[in-house]
Amino acid sequence: MRKRIFEIIEVAQSDDLLSKVYDIFMMLTIIFSLVPLAMKDPPLVFAWVDKAAVTIFIADYILRLLTADYKLRKGWFSFIKYPFTFMAIVDLLSILPSLIMMNGAFRVLKVFRLLRTFRVFRVFKAFRYSKNIQIIVSVFRKQKDSLLIVGCLAVGYIIISAMIVFNIEPDTFPSFFDAVYWATVSLTTVGYGDIYAVSDVGKFMTMLSSLFGIAIIALPSGIITAGYMKEISPQDDEE
Repeated sequence: MRKRIFEIIEVAQSDDLLSKVYDIFMMLTIIFSLVPLAMKDPPLVFAWVDKAAVTIFIADYILRLLTADYKLRKGWFSFIKYPFTFMAIVDLLSILPSLIMMNGAFRVLKVFRLLRTFRVFRVFKAFRYSKNIQIIVSVFRKQKDSLLIVGCLAVGYIIISAMIVFNIEPDTFPSFFDAVYWATVSLTTVGYGDIYAVSDVGKFMTMLSSLFGIAIIALPSGIITAGYMKEISPQDDEE
């Protein structure tokens, strides 16, 4: 019985209709529960929708906890380890804000809105119900070393260029954070124009950052694309 429950709540296999229905149902529940976040004053009906969604999420969490040994394959230790896994923590973050807000003592405006915003973590719950999303997550996991190197390269360049421009133009950049912000915007070639260098050396650094940013952005894109194609090739061969 527990094994069948595990098969249903996990990502559906091609021949498991009940599991597919469960995945679709959970995805729709997640989507409907996030709709109020796009409204300043959501209608009262969404309060009931949220209560229903939280009840469903709690039931899903309990079922996953009860079948954790099938997921983690570590015997009885699986039930202890599961609550500390990434997706289990996401599940808790999706549930707790709504439970806390049901208590009238916590309805202070700022706290209420902050907790309401935490519901956005429910987006991450959708990761486990989509095969395509799981493929992308798998690509990030397998290519983490390459992506980490690119990330360190980008962060290192941002810090160095920020230090240079911060010392070149102390009047233009009041704080080091402003220089880091400028370096990040320049590296990503976004260029908002709210903070910019005015000296010749500063402008040269801006041009250098923009050119360097093209290569930095292209590297992870190529790594992820290559990894994604590698992941889906075996599936295409099976089909």
